[in-house]
Amino acid sequence: MKFSPDASPERWLGSLALAIISLISLGNVITRYVTGGSLAFTEEFSVFLLVVLTFAGASVALRRNGHIRIGLLERALPAAPRRALILFQGVCGAIVLGLITWFGAKLTWEEYQWESLSPGLGLPQWWYLLWLPLLSAAMLVRLVQQTVDRLRGRLDDES
Repeated sequence: MKFSPDASPERWLGSLALAIISLISLGNVITRYVTGGSLAFTEEFSVFLLVVLTFAGASVALRRNGHIRIGLLERALPAAPRRALILFQGVCGAIVLGLITWFGAKLTWEEYQWESLSPGLGLPQWWYLLWLPLLSAAMLVRLVQQTVDRLRGRLDDES
């Protein structure tokens, strides 16, 4: 049986975000066609949900080993240096995702303290920003899972 990693919470979140984007966009098109005006909230929510969809999809791709990687050097190396390279890749990715999580959480907290409101609807800005550190932390967890699986030989650069 082939090993098939999954990221169900992120898949569901991404699917839900895509469905909501589709519904509110369709509703906006119908409203614009019928009344000549548009719904005020659609652009702000669509942009927010697109960010959620992007991060959720990136997390699923990490777990499924689906991100683009140039494996030429990795395939050419013997086992021990290959493992060191995989570990180096994981550490570099973890540093980047850790920084995004940290600074995203810091920005979210500052927006909460400042009580900033979104420009379109006047909703608290931190509602939108909260998803950045949450989903980048999910990506960090998926990166660790992927790196461990690659080190154990359960995933390779051809899958």
